[in-house]
Amino acid sequence: MSAAIDPITLAVLAGRMEQIADEMDATLFRAAFNPIIAEAHDASHGLYHADTGETLVQGKNGLPIFVGVMAFAVKAVIDKAAEQGGPQDGDVWIFNDAHIGGTHLSDMRLVRPYFRDGELFCWLASVGHWHDVGGAVPGNYNPSATEVFQEAVVVPPVRLLKGGDVQTDIRDILMRNTRLPLSAEGDLNGQLGALDLGVKRLDALLDEYGGETVGAALSTLSNRAETLLREEVGRLPDGRWEAQDFLDNDGISDTALPVKVALEVHGDRLKLDFTGTAGQAAGPINIARPTAIACVYVAIKHIFPTLPANAGVMRPIEIEIPEDCLLSAEFPAPTGGYTETILRMIDVIFSAAAQAAPERVVANAYGTINALSIAGRRSDGSRWVMFSFYGGGHGASNAGDGLNHGNAPISMATIPPVEILEAAYPVVFREWALRPDSAGAGAHRGGLGAIYEIEVLEENGAEAFFFGERGRFPPKGIAGGGDGALNRFDYEQADGWQQPPLASKMVGIRLDRGQRVRLQTPGGGGYGPAAERDPAKVARDVRLGYMTADRADQCHGTAWREIEQ
Repeated sequence: MSAAIDPITLAVLAGRMEQIADEMDATLFRAAFNPIIAEAHDASHGLYHADTGETLVQGKNGLPIFVGVMAFAVKAVIDKAAEQGGPQDGDVWIFNDAHIGGTHLSDMRLVRPYFRDGELFCWLASVGHWHDVGGAVPGNYNPSATEVFQEAVVVPPVRLLKGGDVQTDIRDILMRNTRLPLSAEGDLNGQLGALDLGVKRLDALLDEYGGETVGAALSTLSNRAETLLREEVGRLPDGRWEAQDFLDNDGISDTALPVKVALEVHGDRLKLDFTGTAGQAAGPINIARPTAIACVYVAIKHIFPTLPANAGVMRPIEIEIPEDCLLSAEFPAPTGGYTETILRMIDVIFSAAAQAAPERVVANAYGTINALSIAGRRSDGSRWVMFSFYGGGHGASNAGDGLNHGNAPISMATIPPVEILEAAYPVVFREWALRPDSAGAGAHRGGLGAIYEIEVLEENGAEAFFFGERGRFPPKGIAGGGDGALNRFDYEQADGWQQPPLASKMVGIRLDRGQRVRLQTPGGGGYGPAAERDPAKVARDVRLGYMTADRADQCHGTAWREIEQ
């Protein structure tokens, strides 16, 4: 992979290889059975280094958090294959073990070697969020779990296909350990189909350009990514900046957990030191070290958005994570709520970077995916599980206001459309709207959060399970901007509306037909002092219902009222 390559050919091949990953994404999105993949696009595909497993190419629609994580997943398969005599053409490994492959057990990984002229050229990988993988809670977000076995079935790297032949015993074990086997089998077949397509597209590409040229392009792209980050970091001032934020609790004990970072710039290198972060938690807000490293990549990609999606970006970055830490949990510590912790990691990285270069950073986004499962049995005895995540406001920046009702900044995943959810499950959304007064005030305000109110229609009722954050610590503004609103979850019972004792987490909420849950998500933090906001923009916010008149007066004064008159 050392051949020289001209810039035009490099650009063409970069686009072609990214297109391969994009097509793999699209294939799974169209074939998957569960809405979290088919509609929300909680999946990713890419090409990975033959020896190291490092990310070479990822599609534009895949989840950014999977870029770094999947490198660890592929390396785990490389090591397992070596123990088993090496990979063969047509082999596919499958696993979900979060402690070696990152994220959580709902994310099922398939890894396949790609051979050219009898030699291993690279690896292809597919990861998708399956709707249910066993465990104590339908949908697998169990806020009361104290070990992974209470979250889902744990699958180590096992060979699902040998030389192209499906090992039916492995498939049977997987299908027996889910409440929704039809959905799981559909997702599995979709992922296998995406890998098949990737092989076909790589065959065509290498037939046209040759393995040496394509290999040279992959190596050059990684080196260029490293160079680009070094140039970007070199424009920052040298120094050290610290930031700290908190998770509400771990779902077991009602104690806040700090997440802390020190960001250092030395010439063209970055160091992120997470010393001071809470130790490994009893509840499921832990993350494994591969997930933490991948999260750093996501944050850096947000700060320097022109960087390509490959492992070269990580070479100039030093990451310090203490042992026995919330961010370096060891098996069998529960990790099901990993999304909440990596969102807090991104928040503190942004808050630290804002002290060095506020013009490059946005204020904190809403900071929780608000994983909500509502599940039960229909009158015919069949099971249903509605799992989804929910949006909120994004942080403001020096360029303008934050995005209203966006998806989490860890991913490209979107909220499934209300029409899909209502068609698939016995529920109705009584409200799906922007949340007034939820945005952090500022010269540029944060984006607005949302309000969702869901009513159960099934005669047999249902149970709800909620896993969120930001119930006690709001999203922070930067450069003098205000904080967003707190998260709030309410559920209806015979004696009226209730709230979880732990603010943002609860299991086993019994809902009778006609009873509702209500979720009010945070807005994003503001940017710059609220007194500097243009009164005309304040007047527009009030006119559109984004902000009440009283809050406008409180945050911005009364100059906007003259415009209204």
